[in-house]
Amino acid sequence: MSLLRFYFAILPFTLILNSAICQEFALVPYPVKAEKLSKGFTITEATVIVSSKETWDYAQMLQNKISSHFGMTLTIKDESSRVKTNFIRVWFNSDTLPSSYRLESNPQYIEIYAGDRSGLFYGIITLCQLFPENPSDRNIPGIFIHDYPRFSWRGMHLDCSRHFFTTDEIRKYLDYMSLYKMNVFHWHLTDDQGWRPEIKKYPLLTQISSQRKETLIGRPSANNCFDGKPYGGFYSQEEMKEIVAYAAARHITVVPEIEMPGHALAALAAYPHLSCTGGPFETGTSWGVFDDVFCAGNDETFRFLEDILTEICEIFPGPYIHIGGDECPKVRWEKCPRCQQRMKDENLKDEHELQSYFIQRIEKFLNAKGKKIIGWDEILEGGLAPNAAVMSWRGTQGGKEAARMKHFVVMTPRHPCYFDHYQHSEKDKEPLAIGGYNPLEDVYAYEPVPEELNTVEASYILGAQGNVWTEYIPVFSHVEYMALPRMAALSEVLWSPATLRNYDNFLQRLRIQIKQLDKSGVNYRKGF
Repeated sequence: MSLLRFYFAILPFTLILNSAICQEFALVPYPVKAEKLSKGFTITEATVIVSSKETWDYAQMLQNKISSHFGMTLTIKDESSRVKTNFIRVWFNSDTLPSSYRLESNPQYIEIYAGDRSGLFYGIITLCQLFPENPSDRNIPGIFIHDYPRFSWRGMHLDCSRHFFTTDEIRKYLDYMSLYKMNVFHWHLTDDQGWRPEIKKYPLLTQISSQRKETLIGRPSANNCFDGKPYGGFYSQEEMKEIVAYAAARHITVVPEIEMPGHALAALAAYPHLSCTGGPFETGTSWGVFDDVFCAGNDETFRFLEDILTEICEIFPGPYIHIGGDECPKVRWEKCPRCQQRMKDENLKDEHELQSYFIQRIEKFLNAKGKKIIGWDEILEGGLAPNAAVMSWRGTQGGKEAARMKHFVVMTPRHPCYFDHYQHSEKDKEPLAIGGYNPLEDVYAYEPVPEELNTVEASYILGAQGNVWTEYIPVFSHVEYMALPRMAALSEVLWSPATLRNYDNFLQRLRIQIKQLDKSGVNYRKGF
């Protein structure tokens, strides 16, 4: 028998074996390699945690998680104590794969070792998923794991402009992300319906732009109905720094989004002279796309945005700033003398090239501050900024185009990555949503790398993310319902090898693993 025929002969049995192992260990996302060992480890009051000074904070993290679940506080000892048995050890090794870790549970000890801090963190998260549901059962199954992520960008987005969520609620969202090893939080902070970040140089943004006089009830129609209730909120710079620190402790990078040149109505309500018409304006009270945008022919517009971005860069240490770039109508620019003069001065043939000029000017400013920009796929129109990354949302075409141009890409097509869309085909059984239909199964089946890309082009796909737009999501319990368990499905898409994916197997593991959320009263969507 040839080697090729032998491979295909044993493949079904290999898949069956992998499936059986996956069912036994309710891990989400599933590791690259998980090998069952004959016997596992029992945690007792005498068990100690062994650590070096470099990993002491992770030892304390593990100590807290064991205490929270099992109700006992283990002693932490320095590795120089040479404990020989009944220990849990966390340590660094020479593994060079980013965020990789190895975990072994046998009758003598549990070891978690990694080449970097994120890997150690993920190893501890995996161990916690192995904890028995009943805290009186202290047996950890025998297992050897070698694990690392498939993609470097494993993101979740939350729109805090259309509806505002407290910092405590944001922390919960980050906790859910860390449970599933998601590592990028895309924080949508500004839009037509509300400006959320405090900018000290422009206090009217929090005094005026963060507030709207009322909010649309239901969907937009010819006879819009509003609730008549003032609505608003903003995050102080100190609060945003606290969120950044909380996320960093969970190895999550926060990417703030400051929308430009469109979706700017809230900002223009406070600073109308930055528009093409001069206003007056009010913060948006209904949903959709508005014609009034930042004036691209006014140098003061750029000074305003550069001042804002200077303060934003000081708060958010991550490499990327999201500058929006989507859904920018050109009707005001077409009639604006200053915009038309700008086009003439810069030899721009149309308003799409004017938007490209706008984005490239902002990119140059941010690059000088050591930051990179990322924007929605409309930033491709009129010419892509030299160093920009693209977030492909109107399908996959924008992502493919950018990757072929050797620009980094985050895939987030509306189907299936918009988690504000319905989860059930019978939409009358679901809370009101913006539309669409993205069930759990479709999220799990998603492949972020388009098959049309060659190997080099595919290397520019950083990963993907799930987006939670909140026009129709007014409270955080509703955010939970829309994000979970779809976040769990996407996490396995972005972490685990594609060859291991099996939806039925995933559901079996998820039904066990998600009981952790039940204990915290999380309002995830059930019935899967």
